[in-house]
Amino acid sequence: EVTGFHVGDEVFYAGDVTRPGSNAGYQAVDFRLVGHKPSNWEFADAAALPLVGITAWELLFERMGADPDGDDEGKALLIINGAGGVGSAMIPLARRAGLKVVVTASRPETREWCLSLGADHVINHREPLRPQVEALGISEFPFIANLFDTEAYWDVTADLLAPLGALGLVVETKNPVNIGNPFRLKSPRIVWEYMFSRSKFQTDDMHQQGKILAKLASLAADGHFPKIATHVLSPISAANLREAHAAMENGSAHGKWVLS
Repeated sequence: EVTGFHVGDEVFYAGDVTRPGSNAGYQAVDFRLVGHKPSNWEFADAAALPLVGITAWELLFERMGADPDGDDEGKALLIINGAGGVGSAMIPLARRAGLKVVVTASRPETREWCLSLGADHVINHREPLRPQVEALGISEFPFIANLFDTEAYWDVTADLLAPLGALGLVVETKNPVNIGNPFRLKSPRIVWEYMFSRSKFQTDDMHQQGKILAKLASLAADGHFPKIATHVLSPISAANLREAHAAMENGSAHGKWVLS
């Protein structure tokens, strides 16, 4: 029943969280979630893109409502945790859409990474954010993507979000949060993004993820989207899996790590 693919095609995908196999040598996946990999990219570089690329695209363009084709050109976007995987994918997408991109990072290597991806400004999330953004001549953001700690930045995002703005979230809260004032007074859009929602619930538009991958692959192949793999571990082994997971858990990595 597969359409659009042939035996031997080189593909990439993020897959379906309800189906095991990501650490296996072979994996079966619904073709609607799959795209042809960028033709001139190696597999290791391509593997870094689908999970965070789809997450960033869905969050920024579908959930938060920013226009991918430039109708929101010049509007300011704040990305909290710009050097993480999703932030690394969102920065070039946002720049291509014409947004003014302000990101948070604290280490010299993560600051440089964000700037290399196209961020306009990098501020330090270890310091109060409002004085730093005001020093840039910005008082509020029509778009804020909090890709780190929803609760820790709840109050500051309520303060910095523009009236009628959009706040995008990916990290589940551990405790209840107040979605009343001051958020209520601004009539904002507060949205969640979970990349596996479409496959988990078998939504009618599951095929959209394949379409997003096709767009990302085209941008990547044409040199309009950067490679975001920053470290490749080989071979795929228990030891290398442990090393990679440890780096993710202790927050010492930036960009995406790949097992090859």
